[in-house]
Amino acid sequence: MTETLAFGTVDTVLGRLLVSETETGIVSLDFRDTPAARERAARKTGLPVVDAPGRLDPALAALRDYFAGDLKTFELPIDWRLTGDVHRQVLTTLYETVPYGRTITYGELGDRSGTGVHAQVIGQVMGGNPIPLIVPCHRVVASNGIGGYSGGSGVEVKRWLLTLEGAIPATLDWDIASPPR
Repeated sequence: MTETLAFGTVDTVLGRLLVSETETGIVSLDFRDTPAARERAARKTGLPVVDAPGRLDPALAALRDYFAGDLKTFELPIDWRLTGDVHRQVLTTLYETVPYGRTITYGELGDRSGTGVHAQVIGQVMGGNPIPLIVPCHRVVASNGIGGYSGGSGVEVKRWLLTLEGAIPATLDWDIASPPR
C-alpha cells in the first residue's frame, strides 16, 4: 500500500489550523492554512496528497476539545518522519512526560531526554517542532522566563496557551477571550 498525506483544518481562537496526517499519524501542524503550508508539508513528506477528510476527524475533534478546555491529553498517533533521531528523542520525551498545565525548562528537557543536549539546542529543537500544540513545545520555558516561541504570532501565543492551561497566571492586561493572532 502506498502511503499518502491528507489535510484537515480546524477553526480555533488562534485562527484556522492546518493538520497533516499520514496513515501512521499526525506529521505536521501549521498555524495557518495556506497553499504554501500545504505544499511544504507535501514536499517534506514526499507523499502524494489525497482527499481523506475522515482520517483527520479524531485529530480535529481533539484540537477543538483542547481549545474548549475539555481535553488535557492528546492521545493521537504521531508520525515522526520529519524529525531526526535526537529531535525525535527530545520531542517524544516532551510529548510523553510534560502534561497539560505543567512546564519544563529547556535544560531540564535536555536532561530528561537523555540526549545531553544543551538548553540552547533544545530551544532550536522546539523551534523546529513540526507538530506544535499536540507535541507541546509551548510548555518548554527558559529558566529565567517564558522563552521564545515560533508558532502562530510568537511568544504571545505561547503565553496565551500557557494561560489557557493554567501553567501561568493571567495578568491584569491579558484577556484569555481575545487571543493574539
